[in-house]
Amino acid sequence: MIKGIKICGISDLETLNYILNHPNPPKFIGFICNFKKSKRYVSYEKLEKLLNVNKKSSSFVSVLVDPKEETLEKMSNFNFDFFQLYDVNPKKTKSIKEKYKVKIITALTISNQYDVERYKDYVGISDIFLFDGKGYEKSISFDHGLLNTVPKSINKMIAGNIKIDDIPNFKNKDYFIDLSGALENKEGKKDIKKINRLLNLSSL
Repeated sequence: MIKGIKICGISDLETLNYILNHPNPPKFIGFICNFKKSKRYVSYEKLEKLLNVNKKSSSFVSVLVDPKEETLEKMSNFNFDFFQLYDVNPKKTKSIKEKYKVKIITALTISNQYDVERYKDYVGISDIFLFDGKGYEKSISFDHGLLNTVPKSINKMIAGNIKIDDIPNFKNKDYFIDLSGALENKEGKKDIKKINRLLNLSSL
């Protein structure tokens, strides 16, 4: 049984409210907060309007790539439950966690076993480990079999070109599943029908 769903790359209030009020809401909702190359990037000014909502049972995640101190200070003003950190070393990750009193999702981009084993450097610091493909927002897949060496005691989340129809294949895995691109239409916008299908499927 999967641990739960994370829907990432939310950038408009209509979609956010739909997700929050769904009968089977996800455990996590992610917002791209400083990676401006992403089409899902949300500016600080837009976050101010977007996050002024009742989170209900979902946790809000600020997705950050090698964030500067100025960015971290700004993100600390919002009601984020987690900082999801890409390209941040263990020492800085620990410092961020202690300073901002926030839970940490350490994102590791994976193409081989060596990439997976880097999680060991963050044990005792990070609350969840996200094993993602190398493409960042481009949703590149990787061999999930590489995660078999990671103990069950580690909170694992996986991302990278995962489709809605893949969810049943994870039913016997102790993962959180992170989707973004699979929930979008041809124009790159989040598709309510796809989100509804995902959330209903994940609750079975």
